Amino acid sequence: MEKLWFITNPDSGTTSRAKCDALEAVFEENALKLAGRTDFPEQKLPKEAELDAAGADTVVLFAGDGTINAALCALAEWKGSFLILPGGTMNLLAKALHSDLDPSKIVHAAHRSDRLVALPYVEAGRHRAFVGLILGPAAAWVRAREAARKGRFGRLVGAARAAWRKTFGEQGIRVAGAPGLSDRYQAVFVRPDPDGLDIAAVDARDWRSIAQLGWEWVNGDWVAARSVTETLAKQLRVRGRKRVLALFDGEPVTLDAGEAITPGKSRKAFIATREEAV
Repeated sequence: MEKLWFITNPDSGTTSRAKCDALEAVFEENALKLAGRTDFPEQKLPKEAELDAAGADTVVLFAGDGTINAALCALAEWKGSFLILPGGTMNLLAKALHSDLDPSKIVHAAHRSDRLVALPYVEAGRHRAFVGLILGPAAAWVRAREAARKGRFGRLVGAARAAWRKTFGEQGIRVAGAPGLSDRYQAVFVRPDPDGLDIAAVDARDWRSIAQLGWEWVNGDWVAARSVTETLAKQLRVRGRKRVLALFDGEPVTLDAGEAITPGKSRKAFIATREEAV
């Protein structure tokens, strides 16, 4: 880790322009050169050729799960390494890779570390989720979450009501390939697991789980919501003929009917400062 390209989202989670600028000073303290900086989404993510031309060997990501996901998917074939810093609400990837969640301390530790690890992910077509994928009517809560993040409380109330109606007003989603899941569900959580896909399905008959799902989303930690049925699978497909709304690391994507959802694993490209990291 010698020459960095810094990707930030100054409006994401716990980041700010001042904090992003302060991290550049930390890079300098460690004699790390800055090849470039991208403030996403104001600026477009760099392409692999741009990183190579600048001589960057490491991309530093200081943002939330959505921005990190966008960057990792865009640079999936790049041969350099990635340093993930906690700059969002949940910071699940940063927690998996680092024992200390102070960004400046992580940079100091990463400069001394030569340990790279691979990360599992959930994949469907060209989309990947490193934290998790959500399927089903409850995915409509994404609009309420975005309104809460932006402080638009009038829109939050309307979006929450619409999400509630959609969650309970639709028949739910059915999936194929998951042992023990035969009903229609209001939400199907899919997370990467060393043995395949870790699946948790929430049934609308358990209204408390749906209420908690909505509340946790508004507060940022959708992974904390209770599950009704859990299982493992090697592959998953959504039943039916209609395209479905899916959330990859919290970002909305529309999947084609019957598209295969499979597990995958990256190459060893992620700098880890935590001994027991994946």
